[in-house]
Amino acid sequence: MKVRRSIRDAIGAGIITAATVIMLAGCSVTVDSGPVGGMNHGNGSDGNSRTTEPDRNMSDVAFTMMMIPHHEQAIEMADMVLSKEGLDPRVVDLAGRIKAGQAPEIVLMESWLDEWGVGMDGMDGMDHGGMLSDADMDALEQASAPEANRLFLEQMIEHHLGAIEMAEREIDRGRHVPTVDLARRIVIAQEAEINEMEQLSRVL
Repeated sequence: MKVRRSIRDAIGAGIITAATVIMLAGCSVTVDSGPVGGMNHGNGSDGNSRTTEPDRNMSDVAFTMMMIPHHEQAIEMADMVLSKEGLDPRVVDLAGRIKAGQAPEIVLMESWLDEWGVGMDGMDGMDHGGMLSDADMDALEQASAPEANRLFLEQMIEHHLGAIEMAEREIDRGRHVPTVDLARRIVIAQEAEINEMEQLSRVL
C-alpha cells in the first residue's frame, strides 16, 4: 500500500535522525549489541571485562522522542474537533477518547526521558511517520463541521498508521520493557480506533 510504504520510509528516516540528534547532543544513552545499537557487549579475552546488559537501547530512546510529539499532535487535532460545534457526536466521542488515552502516555514517556537524562532538543521539524503538515492542520482547523467530520477521520487514520509503524519497530528492536509494553498497547488501541474510524467514515 503506497501510504503505508511512505509512512514506513518516513519513520526509518526519522529514527535515524533521532539517533543522530542523541549522539550529537552527547547524551549518555547505552545501546545494545542488536541491530539498532551496534555495540558489542560481553566478556573480554581476560574474562574480567563483562559489561552489564543495559535496560534500554537507542531504539527505546528514539521511539520515545518521536512518539511524544506524535501524541501531542493527535491531541491538538482532537482539541480542534472538540472546539467545533455541530460535529457528529461519534466523531466528538472518538476525539475525546483519543485525547484521554494519549495525554497520560505523554507524561509517562517524558518521565522516561528525564530518567535517562535525554532532552527533546533538535526534534522540532523532524519528519515522524503519519505526522500532519502545517497545511493539513490549518485545513482541519478551518473546516466546517460537515467537512471536519470527514477530514478528522482521514487525517487521524494516517496519523495512527504512522504510530503503529513506529510501535511495531520498537516492539521488534526495543529493550526497555515498559517502552516495549507501551508500544504493544499503542498498536492494539490504535488498530481498534482505525477500524472504528474506517467504519464511521463509511456512514458520514
